[in-house]
Amino acid sequence: METHADPDGRDQVAGLAKGLRLVEAFDTAHTRMTLSEAARRTGLSPAAARRCLLTLLKMGYVCSDGKRFWIGPGALRFAYAYTASDRLARGLQPVLDALCERSQETAALCVLDGGAVVIAARSSARRNMRVGNAVGSRLPLHCSAAGRALMADLPTERWRSLLGEQPMRAYTLRTVVSVDAMATVIAQCQALDYGFSDEEIEPGVRSVAVPIRAPDGRTVASVGLSARSERMGLSELVQRFLPSLRLAQSRALDLL
Repeated sequence: METHADPDGRDQVAGLAKGLRLVEAFDTAHTRMTLSEAARRTGLSPAAARRCLLTLLKMGYVCSDGKRFWIGPGALRFAYAYTASDRLARGLQPVLDALCERSQETAALCVLDGGAVVIAARSSARRNMRVGNAVGSRLPLHCSAAGRALMADLPTERWRSLLGEQPMRAYTLRTVVSVDAMATVIAQCQALDYGFSDEEIEPGVRSVAVPIRAPDGRTVASVGLSARSERMGLSELVQRFLPSLRLAQSRALDLL
């Protein structure tokens, strides 16, 4: 059987890793950076950052005006490669669209990426665009319904380790920021077999998410629904749409 294990890192390409770190360094707070700013943000030397940025520039992944750099349209090739090749994201998109159409709320497929949750596919009602984020956006693991659904099947030491990778920020007055309190929440999610978040990421937003498990029992993703609090309470959200999320959960088994 072919193996890709590389415990000591000898088979890894350091230059590629540096280039990807530079791409990931751009976000809403750092849309355009000088070479020195990019170097400081990534911890690279100015010389290494310059070589990587010029390579990315030539390939179309970044653009530049001669002083500052910013992400170019070529970076969309990364997103396309994922959405076009991942069977789960591609196969569940019609399910998310149907769920969004029925509920008039935001439906999303999420996956775990280290200590954060990444939106792999989503569908949102036009009138409800305030809720949710674009594909590729990262959500906090500790207070998102998707994150809790993804953590519920993990061993205690594993989810505690993941939570330790990022500060448990209080986004609202309701956000759970204690590891001990999180243990109680995780236990509830395990008993219910779904994750929930009630105005913990953003005031006025409630969400529920169910885990998607591979045939070997591993949780590989979650699918969830977010709604404005003025539209319905958490219990109503669960009562009305948990059955639809279970159907999406079942559909995912055919794609794994």
